[in-house]
Amino acid sequence: MTRFLLPLAAFIVLVGFLAVGLTLKPSDVPSPLINNPAPDFTLPQLASADETFTPQDMKGKVWLLNVWASWCPPCLEEHPVITDLATTHALSIVGLNYKDAPEDAISWLKRHGNAYETSVSDEQGLAGNDYGVYGVPETYVIDKSGVIRYKHTGAVSYSEARDTIMPLIRELQQ
Repeated sequence: MTRFLLPLAAFIVLVGFLAVGLTLKPSDVPSPLINNPAPDFTLPQLASADETFTPQDMKGKVWLLNVWASWCPPCLEEHPVITDLATTHALSIVGLNYKDAPEDAISWLKRHGNAYETSVSDEQGLAGNDYGVYGVPETYVIDKSGVIRYKHTGAVSYSEARDTIMPLIRELQQ
């Protein structure tokens, strides 16, 4: 009888861990980058591969870094929100095109609109790795000093933009 109790107890514990794990949201995973300087990179711009971009170009501005890809369905879902942030709030948004072919990314932006002040190509995903990207889309709020103040994993919703991102941006711009 006891030979069945140990496997049954182990199974119940395993089911408990699985049940708890299924209730967690990836967007709730804290980032060790919060309140630390944004990792530096130099990447080619999508619109002009002979020109580069580095986060140092944004010093003195509060800005968003939006990690996206043309092959990412949630990126398309959040694109209207990113476009709204760029147009109605006059906010600088830099797109980091992650593990994507530049020609696919350019075509995607032509089809769906380009809300980005600048969009860069991270074909190998090295800059994304430095930012701890484990899935796209991801969005970072970076302050005037180049410090990451907020990270959102997954598609940004209108309510997330209105209730969390914009109040933080207004606070950081003061």
